[in-house]
Amino acid sequence: MSLTLQDLEEVQKEHPEWQLELVNVSILAMGPSDYISEEIGARLIILLGLWVLPRRLGRVTGSSAGFILPNHDLRAPDVSFVKAERLKQSRRDFVELLPDLIVEIKSKTDLIKPLREKIEYFLELGTIVGILIDPDRLNLTVYRPESTPQVLRDGDVLTIPELFPGWELPISDLWPPVFE
Repeated sequence: MSLTLQDLEEVQKEHPEWQLELVNVSILAMGPSDYISEEIGARLIILLGLWVLPRRLGRVTGSSAGFILPNHDLRAPDVSFVKAERLKQSRRDFVELLPDLIVEIKSKTDLIKPLREKIEYFLELGTIVGILIDPDRLNLTVYRPESTPQVLRDGDVLTIPELFPGWELPISDLWPPVFE
């Protein structure tokens, strides 16, 4: 049975607590993130937003922002960025465009391969940069079209000059602090 965006919206109305994506005409239910993965996503949104918002570069969103892709899939990366000139005004609906940046954060029950495949799919469609954060290994991998993935660890600094000129993020700033 082929499901549509309208079918997903009906299921979502019945179960607003579910995080759903439409992938290859099937509805995919996403489980909640573990606390560390969600905290990393929140930290990245804050740190990126502090750079993006005053410069009016675009929009940073979290894991509930849905993007309708050219093949009519509805996907929701953990963190996304869309350039201002591509989305001049937010909408009270899913947006029909590709984000310029997507970030996937591995939860404790996730496998790396499907996350990497999701990022690679977005890049094939036109996303500029994809990032996969692995809290288990304390690293992140930066993907760009037609480039070798770049693995960054503590002590390294993330830069994305094609989207955020001058922005720098020490990788260690992503990891949740330990309060003593």
